[in-house]
Amino acid sequence: MTTPRIAVVYNPSKIKRDDLRDAFDKVDAAACAAADWFETTEHDPGNGPARDALDAGAQLVIVAGGDGTVRAVAEVLAGSDAALAIVPQGTGNLLARNLEVPIGDVAAALERALRGDERRIDIGWIDTGGGDEQGFAVMVGFGLDAHMLVETDDDLKDKVGWLAYVEALGRAVSKSEVVDFTLKVDDGEPEAVSGHTLVIGNCGTIQGGVAILPDAAVDDGLLDALLVSADTVTGWLDTVRSFVWDNGIRRVFTSEAQTVDADTARHLTGASISVELPRPLLFEIDGEEVGDVQTFTARVDAGALRVR
Repeated sequence: MTTPRIAVVYNPSKIKRDDLRDAFDKVDAAACAAADWFETTEHDPGNGPARDALDAGAQLVIVAGGDGTVRAVAEVLAGSDAALAIVPQGTGNLLARNLEVPIGDVAAALERALRGDERRIDIGWIDTGGGDEQGFAVMVGFGLDAHMLVETDDDLKDKVGWLAYVEALGRAVSKSEVVDFTLKVDDGEPEAVSGHTLVIGNCGTIQGGVAILPDAAVDDGLLDALLVSADTVTGWLDTVRSFVWDNGIRRVFTSEAQTVDADTARHLTGASISVELPRPLLFEIDGEEVGDVQTFTARVDAGALRVR
């Protein structure tokens, strides 16, 4: 089998080049020696390095970094003939988790990158009204998840990883306010709904193995969404029951295929989802807070990204 032209895009704040190169050399010295290396910066999380990799003729781009770096590279590689492989080095590593890439083992992730099977997955695009779409590989949305990102202590995140998000959850809940807004799925009629959190995902599993979008698949040509409206203790208990029992344990033991909605948690599916909010609200894209957004449209680009 012919070895593809390989490029490595790495985030130096997540992994040192020497450490990554040493691991790569042990897995495949020849591939390591032949690879082109591109470093992200504070001002360019991966778009520029990914374009440089394509310009250099890369057929396989290995990304070593967190979800933000992976998203930036995936955005550029979408629609190209180059494949993406991940060496997870972030806090969430959500796309890597959903693709079952080894976490916490650089050598194993590199081994998969070099010799794993290739497949096509979907990528999402989000238009927040500025005229330019941004790609997303995992999830976008407003409400609880966006506030949790803002409330998370960065020093604590460096020490305990994704558990720092749990510590911030209470503050995020207190800042998430139920609002009335307009929701449109595909070519359907706009619908008036209420909620404090809307998550739209290309894949559904988050940290700790929790599937907040249990029907989401990275290659089904659809986006899945979760609308949460709980604002009382009873409401939150209803939401938790929906996650843990109805769409968790019960499905495992009964082989039930259908996702169950609750009074406070509703699931939606479509190729395109548009939202108009009453005012700008804090928004996140693949685990990164991107400011306030009032209107947005998310759409899926089926099979646009090659991955290993």
